[in-house]
Amino acid sequence: MQVREVMTKRPDYCSADASIREVAERMRKDNSGFEPLVQGDRIMGTITDRDLAVRALAEGKNPDDKASSIATTEVLYAFEDQDVKDVLRNMQQQHVQRLVVLNNQNDKDLVGVVTLSDIADRCEDDEMAREIANCSKHYH
Repeated sequence: MQVREVMTKRPDYCSADASIREVAERMRKDNSGFEPLVQGDRIMGTITDRDLAVRALAEGKNPDDKASSIATTEVLYAFEDQDVKDVLRNMQQQHVQRLVVLNNQNDKDLVGVVTLSDIADRCEDDEMAREIANCSKHYH
């Protein structure tokens, strides 16, 4: 199974100039806990629901501050033609449960997001279930 078969696709994502509030509102609207920040066709960073709590709220940020001030700028990604099992192993190694999805190695256009939940919804076998469980363990 390839990533394109399980990933979540959206027509647009938050601008890198969006405020923290706008990102939170977008997450609520889309029932998502992960938002790529884009500028044109480039991904400038990502924000998780945890970032909103730990980097924004706990640090006393203003909701109207730029979301880029709390974003993770090291963007982890998968390609849409990658095998899901390889992506699961990558998630486990990187200690993440969400990755942006790029179309291919040449263009690197943002085409979606793949989450552990997306993969779990399409779990095919015991080996994949074990990989999902390994990705879900607490990180130390």
